Amino acid sequence: MSQRLTFRLRLPVVAAPMFLVSGPELVLAACRAGIVGAFPTPNARPIEVLEDWMKQITQGLARMQNEQPPETIGPWCANLITHSSNTRLPEDLALIAKYQPPVVVTALGSPKPAIDVVHGYGGIVLADVINLTLARKAVAAGADGLACITAGAGGHTGFLSPFAFVSSVREFFDGLVVVGGGISDGWGVAGAIAAGADLVYMGTRFIPTLESMADPAYKQMLVDSTADDLVISASITGTPASWLKPSLKANGLDPDQLPSAPPRSYDSNQAMGAKKWRDVWAAGQGVGAIKAVESTAKVVNRLADEYAAARQRFSNMHSF
Repeated sequence: MSQRLTFRLRLPVVAAPMFLVSGPELVLAACRAGIVGAFPTPNARPIEVLEDWMKQITQGLARMQNEQPPETIGPWCANLITHSSNTRLPEDLALIAKYQPPVVVTALGSPKPAIDVVHGYGGIVLADVINLTLARKAVAAGADGLACITAGAGGHTGFLSPFAFVSSVREFFDGLVVVGGGISDGWGVAGAIAAGADLVYMGTRFIPTLESMADPAYKQMLVDSTADDLVISASITGTPASWLKPSLKANGLDPDQLPSAPPRSYDSNQAMGAKKWRDVWAAGQGVGAIKAVESTAKVVNRLADEYAAARQRFSNMHSF
């Protein structure tokens, strides 16, 4: 792993920050299970709610350290929207400086606004990128790592193969590389690490957990769906995203004839509108691995077993 990865993890996995899904309960459950727990700051509105959440997380982690060995607890991560439309970014950064998450991920914009703040207390900044041009810009801006969003990712998705993306990034960057896109089991985690990634972003797999904020009907839809139930479109948010067809239909939208893309807006000071994530639900291509709604701990235990089996398979293989 990269020398910048200074924290211990049970598995090289991040419970990815998901809009309207990830909150303090899921973050703490992921950290307790020994992986990175993350949430997007726009989930907490207004700004006072964000401070409450950060207090819950930091206080919860402090209590956790009295209940289990500190080295078994994963770090927490805050995801910032650095798009120019987000007028709340300065307030979010002030709370980042106050509560000091060890990891900060920037998305939909340059990582530059967060770097001085996060480096000031010793944290690391990862930049969410979907192509090599954005990856090079993020590295030039001073990001410690890249969250490479690839084809198969849920929500705002990417288009490159994870193997091609990681390989290309490694030609010019030796920092922390996270890869996300359609990985929903421990076998996929092992494959990503073998390909050169340090960590794996796993979002869809953690939506149908007991600790996520997702609507129960959303969780059940994931259990009932496969990759054939997905469609990629910019019609909902203005940015290409991977949507569940049954959800679109339930909201009166025809997956085969979706409307034109609206202007992009990611302002955390605005109220959340209908049919933008709240009513229309997203998923990644790994949705078929989901068989039940269960606890985060149970999901991580299964991932750990699968990851161990994959590693054993590697060690048992002989040259071809």
